Amino acid sequence: MGEVYFYHLTRNPVETTLATLLARARAQGWRIAVRGRERARLERLDATLWDGPPDSFLPHGLAGGPHDARQPILLTTGAGANRPDCLMSLDGAEVAASELPGLKRACILFDGFDGAALGRAREQWKILTDRGCAARYWSEETGKWAEKASKNVP
Repeated sequence: MGEVYFYHLTRNPVETTLATLLARARAQGWRIAVRGRERARLERLDATLWDGPPDSFLPHGLAGGPHDARQPILLTTGAGANRPDCLMSLDGAEVAASELPGLKRACILFDGFDGAALGRAREQWKILTDRGCAARYWSEETGKWAEKASKNVP
């Protein structure tokens, strides 16, 4: 069962942190589903990823195309049709405990300056850890990512 990593963003926008995490996950050979709550947000993210530096291109697709199952990174509002090893959640998109057995990792990225996003992340932490899921909380408040808390971690 995969662990859930919570990323409390206070220094960089989600697009920057997401690109870094996607590159690391791809370096592991993982397939990734990036789950958002709104299609328009994912379309903007899709454009941002296409416009990134050519030397750090991240192969991806927006859900709803004919090749969703083949995408190394699939941007979606639903389940990962690409059979992901890793699920990355943005904007409070749900990660259910029942999804974790099929994943190597789930990542929940949230804006540390948005009270509603903080509240949703706390709610997700409680729900997932109460169901026995291993979770780690990471903060970038000092300028470097540091693990600040963990629960149910072997």
